Amino acid sequence: MMQRPSPSISTRKQPKQARATELVAAILQAAAQVLAVEGAQRFTTTRVAEKAGVAVGSLYQYFPNKAALLFRLQSDEWRQTTELLCGILEDREQTPLGRIRTVVHAFIRSECEEAAVRGALNDAAPLYRDAPEAEEAKAMANRTVEAFMRETLPEAPDAVRVLAGDLIMKTLSAVGAGFSEKERTPAETEAYSDALADMFCAYLTSLGHRG
Repeated sequence: MMQRPSPSISTRKQPKQARATELVAAILQAAAQVLAVEGAQRFTTTRVAEKAGVAVGSLYQYFPNKAALLFRLQSDEWRQTTELLCGILEDREQTPLGRIRTVVHAFIRSECEEAAVRGALNDAAPLYRDAPEAEEAKAMANRTVEAFMRETLPEAPDAVRVLAGDLIMKTLSAVGAGFSEKERTPAETEAYSDALADMFCAYLTSLGHRG
């Protein structure tokens, strides 16, 4: 049975009133800014509280330590990225290959916009990979990709669809991370995304997609 995150990386309590919700939002915004500028090694709750303009004690009401704060940022990143990609792949108003193009452009753009924070989170929290929030995000993404591949390659064997979905998503993740390591112009991002989308579309077409 999967274990829940330990108390040391869990949120202490959930905000129930509007004022508390605004406080937590301000803390998280400040935490992302501090992480992007200072990196994981210099990230502290004191710096976050100063950036948010709140007392450290107020921060500790919701996040007992910096690990809990980093974990919340990481969890939010998992959820937002998964919802973004799944929403596009499930949009049947676009053709399957059109959805692939939209996914590539949205993902690469997101990687570039949030590269500093995402890189720091990856350095700070390797233990989060096995957290329930990570498993839930992976499961949601896997279900969506499987459904998309059944629609896109209806006549292909199951093994072919599984391999294609896994290859596309892992390539997208690895290439996006590498491309976003340097600051990119909008034109560079657009051209790179177009080229990557062309590769994926050609691959799916070679596997039997028509249309």
